[in-house]
Amino acid sequence: MSKETIFVQIASYRDPELVKTLDDLFDKAKNPDNLNVCVAFQFSEEDTFTKDINKYRDDSRLTIIDIPYTASKGACWARNKIQQEYKQEQYTLQLDSHHRFTQDWDITCINMLKGLQSRGYDKPLLTSYIPSYNPQTDPKGRVDTPWGMSFDRFTPEGVVFFMPYYMERMKLHP
Repeated sequence: MSKETIFVQIASYRDPELVKTLDDLFDKAKNPDNLNVCVAFQFSEEDTFTKDINKYRDDSRLTIIDIPYTASKGACWARNKIQQEYKQEQYTLQLDSHHRFTQDWDITCINMLKGLQSRGYDKPLLTSYIPSYNPQTDPKGRVDTPWGMSFDRFTPEGVVFFMPYYMERMKLHP
């Protein structure tokens, strides 16, 4: 089997959870060397956690785009910067900088996609709000019920506003 690579995209804006997210991402992946991670690191020297990212500066699996927070032009702008680092990986994962993972998350996601493809879905997309966690007590208290996204309303500016809801454990029907 060829190497199944995943391009992981993280736009981080002054987030103290970023390094813990990266630690968990690599620690829980079945094949951490198949990950190509790019972080738009929007930082302030005033933040006490800014230097924590240095532990990953020489990691060949990670590209860090340093952006002083005063130069940032928003989340979509940062994600566009990240997209420029795509290197033809077979899969892509876009997430925020405050996540925790389950063991072998990478293989689980790939198998979910392949399962959907085998049922006739040519280009499946996995998307959801992730279950919540408390950074001070994690892993205790993690919520293990998945969340879905439901249309709530349009904002006065015309932007779609979604609300999360707990999903019942349901069987996927083709």
